[in-house]
Amino acid sequence: MAAMRARHKIRAPRRGFSHAKTDDFDSIWEVLSVSLNEINTKNASSLSFEELYRHAYKIVLMMRGDDLYEKVTELEQSWLQTNVQKLITESISASLLRAQSSTDAQDQSSERREAGEKFLAALKDAWEDHQLCMGMVTDVMMYMVRQLTKNSDESSCSHLVQDRMIITAHSKPSIYVTCMALFRDSILRSSVRPESSLTITDMLKSTILFMISLERSGHMIERPLIRHCIQMLEGLYETSTEEESSKLYLTIFEPAFLEASKEFYQAEGQRLLQIGDATTFCRVATQRVAEERERCRYTLAVVSEPKVLDLLDEHLIRSNIEEVVNLAESGVRHMLDHDQLEGLQNVYLLNARVDRKKEALTNVLNKRIVEMGKEINKSSIVLPQAAAAAPSSEKDGKGEKRTEKGKDKEKPQNQQTVSAIRWVDDILALKTKFDGVWEKAFGSDQGLQSSIGASFSNFINMNSRSSEYLSLFFDENLKKGIKGKTENEVDVLLDNGIMMLRYIKDKDLFESYYKKHLSRRLLMKRSASMDAERQMISKMKMEVGNQFTQRIESMFKDMTVSEDLTANYKEHVARNGDPDQKPVDLEINVLTSTMWPMELMTNAKDGAVQLPCIYPKEIDILKSSFERFYLDKHSGRKLSWQASMGTADLRATFVRSTGKTQRYELNVSTYAMVILLLFNEIPDGEFLTYDAIKERSRIPDHDLTRNLQSLAVAPKTRVLKKDPMSKDVKPTDKFSFNHDFHSPFVKVRIGVVSGSANKVENQDQRKDTEKKMNDERGGSIEAALVRIMKQRKTLTHSQLMTETLSQLSARFVPDVNMIKRRIESLIDREYLERVGEEPPTYGYVA
Repeated sequence: MAAMRARHKIRAPRRGFSHAKTDDFDSIWEVLSVSLNEINTKNASSLSFEELYRHAYKIVLMMRGDDLYEKVTELEQSWLQTNVQKLITESISASLLRAQSSTDAQDQSSERREAGEKFLAALKDAWEDHQLCMGMVTDVMMYMVRQLTKNSDESSCSHLVQDRMIITAHSKPSIYVTCMALFRDSILRSSVRPESSLTITDMLKSTILFMISLERSGHMIERPLIRHCIQMLEGLYETSTEEESSKLYLTIFEPAFLEASKEFYQAEGQRLLQIGDATTFCRVATQRVAEERERCRYTLAVVSEPKVLDLLDEHLIRSNIEEVVNLAESGVRHMLDHDQLEGLQNVYLLNARVDRKKEALTNVLNKRIVEMGKEINKSSIVLPQAAAAAPSSEKDGKGEKRTEKGKDKEKPQNQQTVSAIRWVDDILALKTKFDGVWEKAFGSDQGLQSSIGASFSNFINMNSRSSEYLSLFFDENLKKGIKGKTENEVDVLLDNGIMMLRYIKDKDLFESYYKKHLSRRLLMKRSASMDAERQMISKMKMEVGNQFTQRIESMFKDMTVSEDLTANYKEHVARNGDPDQKPVDLEINVLTSTMWPMELMTNAKDGAVQLPCIYPKEIDILKSSFERFYLDKHSGRKLSWQASMGTADLRATFVRSTGKTQRYELNVSTYAMVILLLFNEIPDGEFLTYDAIKERSRIPDHDLTRNLQSLAVAPKTRVLKKDPMSKDVKPTDKFSFNHDFHSPFVKVRIGVVSGSANKVENQDQRKDTEKKMNDERGGSIEAALVRIMKQRKTLTHSQLMTETLSQLSARFVPDVNMIKRRIESLIDREYLERVGEEPPTYGYVA
């Protein structure tokens, strides 16, 4: 560091000095040399700098500037070698010399540290004294320095500038630079002992590295002392041109420091791995980063900070991070399972230092998410299976006991529905957990967010019923789950469901289930809030597009139109009068057949023709009245009545054996209404067989069985008697009106067994759904193929496959073999043609 140079106002000497005799050089130099020695011994208080300046000026005017330059250099070199070098070497103790060859730093750390501090202090003092003294010497030689600089600027050739030219312009370094170089050569490059090849520089380097090693081991060191010595190395250069890259710090110390750091962090990594604790590794590694940054900024040099941190990243973090995150008892999996957010944050920050993609962390994170997701998938299957396998608590018998057993056997089906909803709840809880980890530990990293989402999508789509389960989740919550919730809570609930929909690949299958479940909610009036229903549709439209929700929105439109239609029909009846003496209040829903899941409304299978239900006379009259009203307004349309989705309210009178009567209002399905009204047509006490009821009503077997079970088997709603009493309904069973029916409520709702609620499909229903979905997908694939070929005209097989997969992937993942079959079908029907074999190429047939 350059010393502060005092600025003295010195008057220029008279011109007469230029005529001084050259013989005066020796006498003047004698005076100057004595004074310079006084400066070196820090005894300059009695000196006159003006007088010394004049002496130097005289010599310059004698044209002996070169001689003066050499004399000063020789004097300072002699001083350094004779006095300063001795002080430095004397500060180096024998123990410090012995320590150079020892590798056991800890055993001799205290003694070596004290000896090292003594040596560093001596070197620091010598350097600072030298800087101060050379600053004074430079001031004395100011005129000589000025002439040197002037000549260096004006020319690179030797020439005279009047009579003041004293130094030829071969660009000698300034006296200050030369004297600094003397310290480098005479002190730092000198041997610590006459017989030793070890230099002061070697001792300085090893001592500082030892101090750094101590600090890395947790010991306190004299940082300011080291900092002064480092500044000395930063202030000295290999050459007199003083280029930045030639600083002794960069050429001598930094390479050794970096090599020592490399060895340290290689060993540190192995030491931490042997401990086998990921939290400890991450904590120590994070601490090391902070320590190295602080060390370079306040003890060494800032220029070394990125270099040593690169070494730390490479040999401590990058080399070990994968093994650390996979440690069985403390790695990322353990941290995730025990919500150790701080540890996860440290892992993230360390991994991010060495890998922009953070692959080590990402791989373990993804693997754990999928593992936890598989457990959720497994539990959704195991739980209902366990319920199905559990033995009934009651033995076979008659009457109530047999009925209760039948009820127990229905539990697995209900349990599957509960399990399906729990599956969604568990996934949402898992997503909430990892969202918290992502936000608090991973700094909301967008790359990790995508990776987490992909992992959720992975295991969600491993469950072949994911679309059905998610639709059941919405169904449950839109029926009763939103009751008592605020608008914000409802919004969060729907958003969570939409988030899961985002992960499901077969969105067309979800749409199919959602329409089924929605149709029941709308037609059975089970929705807790129509606003929430419409809000849900709006969110789905934003997520998957207008095409996805088009049919669903049409279902809501039909319901709105039906409300107006019902009101208009009632006005029509009121205006024209009703010929029926006992008018029936009618609420009608007219549904567009192409927009609703009509498979729910008919039980005809395998293409069989299903005959229409035979309604009671009063209902048939009402039906005909509405048809006339509707078709008058909409000529050309055809109404097809779907009794399977309707309900009816009946007033039933039960005559007890005591002669007392009891009236109830029964809410039943339309089919149940038809069945019950048949008993008005037979004498009291008579019965109807299953076959007779079927013949008189034409109710499909499946619906007839379920409705008879609800009316005659379910314990709390036995308005009919069954003979013989059993859970199963057989063609020979007899049914009669049960006048002994009793209920604590006047209004009694009789639900259809396994029919009125949305539940998980059984295997047969699942197969039917898959078959219909494959048929629909086949149509979608063909439409996409024709659309692409019509636009492109000619494509190779691979190009056509790629574009088709791309277009359809938003709704479902097409099966490659199905696409191939559809291409062949289009070729057979002459929509496409083959135009080449190598490679296979198709053309569009206009």
